[in-house]
Amino acid sequence: MRWWRVVLSLVLALTSPAAWGAACESKIAVTKPRPPIQLAAAPVEGSVGLTFLGHASFLIESPRGVRIVTDYNDYIRAPMTPDVITMNLAHSTHHSARPDPAIKLVLRGWDEGGGVAQYDTAFGDVRIRSIPTNIRDFGATRRAGNSIFVFEIEGVCIVHLGHLHHTLTPQHLSELGKVDVLLAPVDGTYTMGHEEMVETVNDIRPSLLIPMHYFGSYVLEAFLARLGGTWPVRRLQVSFVELSRATLPDPAEVLVLPGQ
Repeated sequence: MRWWRVVLSLVLALTSPAAWGAACESKIAVTKPRPPIQLAAAPVEGSVGLTFLGHASFLIESPRGVRIVTDYNDYIRAPMTPDVITMNLAHSTHHSARPDPAIKLVLRGWDEGGGVAQYDTAFGDVRIRSIPTNIRDFGATRRAGNSIFVFEIEGVCIVHLGHLHHTLTPQHLSELGKVDVLLAPVDGTYTMGHEEMVETVNDIRPSLLIPMHYFGSYVLEAFLARLGGTWPVRRLQVSFVELSRATLPDPAEVLVLPGQ
């Protein structure tokens, strides 16, 4: 594990509320339980690195070294310049008006011209797709103001729901396909209520659910309680995990990483 990742994980752990929130192609039948995700002392060949930077920002690292930051903004940054960023419109903590010009690929989850932003592109060993959804905008509805971003890397499908404001239609679910890892906002207010988010999670049925955007331990625990004990919950003291098809949990579980 690289030194910056160790330092970042410890900082996030110490500042977390607990210490003082076409379809994916990885359709592989599960015939027996798989071992839980393990933290590695060094990068594992063929694995995908995932670091919770905080709020709705994650650093995703592909086996070939592509670095992606989700909901890139001017407040929460990775310790290096990423190759790719995704952004959503809802608030300034989900996008930047002035991304670092060294970033090679900038994917805005909305169309600045008022149309619909949709992507299906490859960057190195990563395929990135987007699915537009609507957002509330001062009481009105802004069509396609948010995008769900789908990352397909080394047979693992990671989905970031962005600032999702409504449950998903059958069309949305069809476009998502089989989801392995779901990064879901669980604040219960600014995106949508806990009941609707639980419905959305159960509709998507990921192998691994990672909560984000929860503004404190009380809100996170309220969401976990709303799941009703149907999902095993595992909590880590560091913000980084390595993912691969072989280590996806069965049955499905919630993984809580330090940060909010």
